[in-house]
Amino acid sequence: LPCVLVGLLLAWIPKLSAGWSLTIPVVTVLQVLPTVCSQNSNRTCEECLKNVSCLWCNTNKACLDYPVTKILPPGSLCKLSSARWGVCWVNFEALIIAMSVVGGAILLGVAICCCCCCRRKRSRKPDKSEERAMREREERRIRQEERRAEMKSRHDEIRKKYGLFKEENPYARF
Repeated sequence: LPCVLVGLLLAWIPKLSAGWSLTIPVVTVLQVLPTVCSQNSNRTCEECLKNVSCLWCNTNKACLDYPVTKILPPGSLCKLSSARWGVCWVNFEALIIAMSVVGGAILLGVAICCCCCCRRKRSRKPDKSEERAMREREERRIRQEERRAEMKSRHDEIRKKYGLFKEENPYARF
């Protein structure tokens, strides 16, 4: 079955009076006959890979249909080290390794950025709410110490009044 490709071309027709341009859509229909990948077997890799649906196998110089149902071509079709797709100078093995390294570097970079941002946020000066909380905590501590000293003096007065005041050393009177 022939594939039909519909393209939309825009033609610019300038207006003579004002120098403006007018856009008129023009539809062109191009018929592209499908090429069978096996026709390019025993030719060059470049000729095979002109069609993006083809896969070149270097071991047997075969041009095969790319198995679109799988991400990577199975080993029974062609070994990964011999398979070429898109360009002839990159095999699938090298592509997988390169993509893994690039992906790992990106993940590592993101992790380092997250750690740096978290550390910077922690080491930053306390914000206004933290400062206010610290100030309130200090004020409460000071009030509590004042209340404690006031209660101690009140208790000491009561002890003196009833003669229960403890001297530091009871034998110091003699």
